[in-house]
Amino acid sequence: VFIAQSRASGSHRDLEDEELTRIFVMIPKTYTEEDLREKFKMYGDIEYCSIIKNKTTGESKGLGYVRYLKPSQAARAIEECDRSYRAILAEPKNKSSESFEHDYYSTNMRQDLRGNTLPFCMQPEFCSFEKAETRIQEPVSKRLSVVSRLPFIQEQLFALFDLVPGLEYCDVQRDPHTNSGYAVIQYSTAASAIYAKYKLHGFEYPPGNRLTVIFLEDGNDSSE
Repeated sequence: VFIAQSRASGSHRDLEDEELTRIFVMIPKTYTEEDLREKFKMYGDIEYCSIIKNKTTGESKGLGYVRYLKPSQAARAIEECDRSYRAILAEPKNKSSESFEHDYYSTNMRQDLRGNTLPFCMQPEFCSFEKAETRIQEPVSKRLSVVSRLPFIQEQLFALFDLVPGLEYCDVQRDPHTNSGYAVIQYSTAASAIYAKYKLHGFEYPPGNRLTVIFLEDGNDSSE
């Protein structure tokens, strides 16, 4: 889904926001800018390509930008390029590129360790699954069950799930026989619960301890 341009506004280049034409990709460290251009020129007219390099050594970090002339071309590149590139829309330049690079890279690495093939998404609005067939098949709800082999601390778990807007309550319980952690989380909307499950299932909290997050029946119509 892209923002439509008003017919009355014409087709001036400055109206095509860089946020909709610039993509961020993960590439082999051996790639040059020409290699990057060659791989992505089939999707549209490229304005420029750039590879992020280590400021000290000058070596590629395995990340790069491709800017197209039109948003539709950037969209096509994201949809059709090989999933190994992990292509997404780039953050605006007013955000620290190093911060964006770190967020993107560390999250993708965590997904790889989990064996998760879903692409990284910066915000719920931009989440996308690889194919329609891989969309969530299980019944969804606003309520989640969180299980851990270690006990939870109420305040810490609440703070973790409160990073996703709409948290209504976090009820932590403990199994006296196994000392494992169990909690019920509820959000104000199913969309928030879906996003929380996607981002936090398999998340290591504390480090080395992976959380298991699943949907719990909340009595509402899941088709909604």
